[in-house]
Amino acid sequence: MKEIKNISRSRAQESSAAIERLYITMRHLFNRGFYKPMGISGETLREALLSLHPEIYGTIAEEKVELNGLLYVIERLPIGIEECRYINLTSDEGYSKSHFQAIVPPKRRRNCYRIDDEQMNIEITRGRSDIYDILTHLTFIFIESHKIKDRVLIDEDGRLTRDWEKLEQVILQNKKLTLVEREKAISHVSNILGRTFAEVLDIYDSFATQQAPERFLHIIYWLGKLAIEEVVDNNKRTITFSPILRERLGHHIHGEIWANNIKKVLLKNKLIHRPIHVISANMHSVMNSLFATHVLKGKFKDQSDFVIYEELSKSSNNDLRAKAEEFAIKHGMISLPDTSGTNIDVQIFDTAKIDWNKSAFPNAKVEGEHPVIIVMDYAFGEQAYETIDELLKPYKDGQEKVFLNVESVSIMGKAGILEGGKGDIMIPSAHINEGTGDNYPFDNELSAEMFEGNEIPVFAGPMITVLGTSLQNKDLLKFFHESTWGVIGLEMEGAYYQKAIQSASKIRKSIPSNVKVRYAYYASDNPLETGSTLASGGLGTTGVKPTYLITIKILEQIFNIK
Repeated sequence: MKEIKNISRSRAQESSAAIERLYITMRHLFNRGFYKPMGISGETLREALLSLHPEIYGTIAEEKVELNGLLYVIERLPIGIEECRYINLTSDEGYSKSHFQAIVPPKRRRNCYRIDDEQMNIEITRGRSDIYDILTHLTFIFIESHKIKDRVLIDEDGRLTRDWEKLEQVILQNKKLTLVEREKAISHVSNILGRTFAEVLDIYDSFATQQAPERFLHIIYWLGKLAIEEVVDNNKRTITFSPILRERLGHHIHGEIWANNIKKVLLKNKLIHRPIHVISANMHSVMNSLFATHVLKGKFKDQSDFVIYEELSKSSNNDLRAKAEEFAIKHGMISLPDTSGTNIDVQIFDTAKIDWNKSAFPNAKVEGEHPVIIVMDYAFGEQAYETIDELLKPYKDGQEKVFLNVESVSIMGKAGILEGGKGDIMIPSAHINEGTGDNYPFDNELSAEMFEGNEIPVFAGPMITVLGTSLQNKDLLKFFHESTWGVIGLEMEGAYYQKAIQSASKIRKSIPSNVKVRYAYYASDNPLETGSTLASGGLGTTGVKPTYLITIKILEQIFNIK
């Protein structure tokens, strides 16, 4: 009998297996209905995350507490989550009609409700990707909370270190601290976290809110407190999935309502039979690219268009944005804030109402009927399939089926880049689904050459659609980049968009088979570079120029401008 060789597995293979384990485990726990993250039921999830060691979670596998990763996660979870022993993931079950105030995390659009001192409900209306995102973030903060516990709990009888007792005194006083009091507290906390005083001081204000300037101390205290109680009192934190969520997930309930709302407006405004161009982008770049330069040119004399766009992107310039929006509404824009639960707002532009001489595209050549542009805000992961799949279906008007004349679908978004840096542009030639290896080659109407000469590096090639940006590590990404896959970047929606477009145009024939597709992304981070991951902070104004360059190239093609 031949001896079986010992084949050592590469870190990329181990990482790939860890991601697969994570997703199988999360689906199993979802079907089960509940689990205790730091108990036996959460063990596989914890082990897989530690084995994967994602870049965004930094020092998750070390004894010291990870600060940048903690900030990244806290910004994507509801305020107060660290105090809650019971976290309940629900569908849209009517809490918006109650006295409960919705808590929306600053960096994720999801409604959360604090039910009582111990329970937080998180509404899932954006599909499985939302659940994966939340569960990996919660697993991370619970692992970090047990690191805090390990550093402050002296024995199983509940004796605690002096540093912890001093922190507890500060929290129980519940008052705004003087500079001296704050620095004393930071000194104790740095010992608890295994970090230097300077490291804690540097990140301290990033956690603060206007209402809670000392929020960092509060988060560390409550994470540690609940972890201590898990060990000393066996009072385990629990995550549950509501029966309604388990019943509804995957049924496109929110996507169908969202798409029908759009089609009703198209029908009401006699736009449903016109040529339609769908653009997935943010809620400002198309509107501003069309009208902002005309509206604001007087205020910004002799300034380039990109200076105007940068000014509009600043949070302090609400009045400028309002002027551009008011002009857009008078010239054919219909605004549809979301009411379906998808958290995807929509704008519809009737180009027949645009005075091209009062736009940034005076050379627009419209042949035949004036096109209608539907701009949809960014989807989240698998939600991209649900929304585009429903949007491209025919609309039932009484007994009649109305097929949409969709001439193009354009996707503009943020993505991680694997060569280059923040703000660079990526033009994909195919999307590869990380979880399955499913791949979607396509003819992209946009090319790298179109973006050259703008002082922004441009890369072209396949891109990988990942199951979650928070689950990527260098070994896996290096494999996809350096092997024959030749991947240039990673994002979360591309394969899902293309799957829906292909099925609608090639198989179900609900839209024309010659529909044009455009994909372009600008880099939000480079996960292969230390200090350049998403946890290192936002783009600031670096993303303004590539965002508008991509938007303008998409609009030039729609308006037949060479």
